[in-house]
Amino acid sequence: MVLGAAGCLALAWWQWTRFESHSGSFQNLGYALQWPMFAGFVVYAYYKFVRYEDAPPAPPSREDVTEIPEGLLPQKPTAATRSEESVDDPALREYNAYLAELAKKDKEHPAP
Repeated sequence: MVLGAAGCLALAWWQWTRFESHSGSFQNLGYALQWPMFAGFVVYAYYKFVRYEDAPPAPPSREDVTEIPEGLLPQKPTAATRSEESVDDPALREYNAYLAELAKKDKEHPAP
């Protein structure tokens, strides 16, 4: 926190000296006024987080929802399955038989 605030104040001083130089502009003045605000925010955020960590957790109220009510979400889609007997495509039946044969060979001779 100290390093962040000191860095912001150093940048404010640098922008102020740039504003006072011959090549300075009002943009440098704007930055010189902004950097101290950033330093103040760093300090504020640090103390806010420290107080937040030290605060005890709030007890849950009875009105808080802890689980999703049944029927709130839509049903999960399921894939339509067909039995092997209902398949009318001979190429598909042949391919499925080939895959079953490969799986059988795989079980008989597992890879090392």
